[in-house]
Amino acid sequence: MPIGLEQPKSLLNIKGIRLSACSAGIYDKKRDDLALIEICKDSIVTTAFTKNIFCAAPVKISKNNLTKTSPLYCLINSGNANAGTGKTGLSNAKAICKELANIVSCSEDEILPFSTGVIGEDLPVEKIKKTIPDLIKKLSDHSWLSAAKAIMTTDTIPKAISDQIKIGDTTINITGITKGSGMIKPNMATMLSFIATDARVTKDVLERIKLNALSKSFNRITVDGDTSTNDSFILIATSKAKTPIIDKLDSNEFLILENAIMNICKKLAQAIVRDGEGANKFISIQVDGGANESECLSAAYTIAESPLVKTAFTASDPNWGRIIAALGNAKIPNIDTKKIRIHINDVCIFDDDKRSDTYSEESGQREMSKEEIILKVELNRGDYSEEVWTTDLSHDYIKINAEYRS
Repeated sequence: MPIGLEQPKSLLNIKGIRLSACSAGIYDKKRDDLALIEICKDSIVTTAFTKNIFCAAPVKISKNNLTKTSPLYCLINSGNANAGTGKTGLSNAKAICKELANIVSCSEDEILPFSTGVIGEDLPVEKIKKTIPDLIKKLSDHSWLSAAKAIMTTDTIPKAISDQIKIGDTTINITGITKGSGMIKPNMATMLSFIATDARVTKDVLERIKLNALSKSFNRITVDGDTSTNDSFILIATSKAKTPIIDKLDSNEFLILENAIMNICKKLAQAIVRDGEGANKFISIQVDGGANESECLSAAYTIAESPLVKTAFTASDPNWGRIIAALGNAKIPNIDTKKIRIHINDVCIFDDDKRSDTYSEESGQREMSKEEIILKVELNRGDYSEEVWTTDLSHDYIKINAEYRS
């Protein structure tokens, strides 16, 4: 069960965005596995994709299309990643884009395909092509939740959120959906995320917001440390709100919008971890007092991705020896271990190069038994801080991934 995560409730419509969801029968069980997002003309769109060298066919096509024009449609399927499929995969992704383009009378280049699911299997092109007319008929401005459900794979719950902000006297809406519950590493993994706002912005402004938001959200989560072939992040501004255009990076309007979008990204990213495959614990790893960002992240990820640390969290075992052993592998030159302090929530477990004098096994056990845990590492060698979110490593995680293609 997801940790501290509820079913999305009311989601805000975004002027200039319509969505739909249908079942193409990619999954054996009856559920929606296709989603379509229609983007109004003159929208500003910025994206980020996986840096995995085996990126999927739809990623390659989307990146290429974005060099030519601005997208009008996102066509998304779950159940099949269309990755590791060579020339056939590219041809299949182009075929479904062509089918949609012919029906809606747009260029194939104005369509971005996205896929998520099993790697190495051919995309069921005919099933998808037969379903596209129904997708178009069902387009609606209030189908965000339906789309969120359609893009799920091993997710146990749809992930979606909305927010409203005021810029001047005008209300700005922001809504986002995401999927993912495994892998995740800087540069993202096994995730798709689509976020839209009706704010009026320039391309440069939206690009800066995207980079800043990703660096503190989707690029700060890890479930198992692996990366995927299909990661995609899309941020859309439809410019339908009746406000002056936001074109200055130092303006108050920019800061308001950036903060709101960053919060949406953080909550969606954390939702992925909270619904991590087989997860029993949601763990925040805070590293303070680093000499630079790099060493803070090295410390955080080294702990977050240690199988021994993760299994200790599963067992609610306050095995602080595993934590310092993992931290000792971080790429931090010339560190003074006597200066390091480590807390589990409010309980100090390590200080002055040894177990803390105030620590007891009972207090450690109590904190490790909680569903949400903050592991704080103080390096005391600088002013930098970073935070990473992760899960424990359970029997269910192994079962889910062992049976992924069953």
